[in-house]
Formats: sequence, C-alpha cells, structure tokens
Amino acid sequence: MATASESVPKIISALAARTQLGQIMRRARLGEARFVVDRRGEPQIVIMGIKDFLKTIAPEKHVVAAIRAAARKQGKNRLPMRQIDREIRAYRRERSL
Repeated sequence: MATASESVPKIISALAARTQLGQIMRRARLGEARFVVDRRGEPQIVIMGIKDFLKTIAPEKHVVAAIRAAARKQGKNRLPMRQIDREIRAYRRERSL
C-alpha cells in the first residue's frame, strides 16, 4: 500500500465528511489516507492520521527538544496556568486591535 506522502489526497464533500466521519477517520489512521474536504467547490480542511501528520508536518524531534531546552533555560517551563492565561488574553487583545 502506498504511503500518504506518495498518494494523492481524496477530495470529499463536507456532507460526506459529516455522514462518514468515523470511516474517514479510520481510513486516515490505519491506511495513512489523506482527505481534502471541500465546501461548494472550495477546499476547506485536510483530514489525515496523527502519525502521518507528525511524520510530514510537525517539527522534528530535535527541533522540539531544542525548544524545550530553551524554555527550561529561560524558566518558562514553570509558568503557572494563571500567568499562561494572562499571556494568551494579552496576545488576543493585541491581535484584535
């Protein structure tokens, strides 16, 4: 069987995605199939298995390790949830201006 990186994504309608989500998820997970969901002829989202996503799109392990090491060095790995929530709210406020 061809891997997702070798295969062409299957284009499905939003209606098909809604009515057959379980089957689509199973195919994406087990067969590494990719689906492009379109709505009124416009591509909207991609459905792919998590292993396929991590292999093709997510950062490599050494990149994630470097990010974690930098966060530890700066002490950002110990931020309390209250401070994290404040940072998120401040960013959202800034972005909405």
